[in-house]
Amino acid sequence: MTEQEILQKVQDIVVDELDVEASDVTLTADIKDDLDADSLDVFEIMNELEDELDLKLEASEDVRTIQDVVNYVKKELDAQAK
Repeated sequence: MTEQEILQKVQDIVVDELDVEASDVTLTADIKDDLDADSLDVFEIMNELEDELDLKLEASEDVRTIQDVVNYVKKELDAQAK
């Protein structure tokens, strides 16, 4: 799965979970500050990604921006492929 495909999946989930515009879900968007998500929202986003991509993800404080989420998912997908 490419980073662009991961980004699209993340955008779809974030738009659905947070009821924000897709144009707001950019790589540099801060999930909590820019998209007004709380810790439960981040947990829900990670859960949805887990379900859709068949991964085990942690809702980590290190994941602040959409780019962080994309990088984290890519890393986990790569590790799973090995």
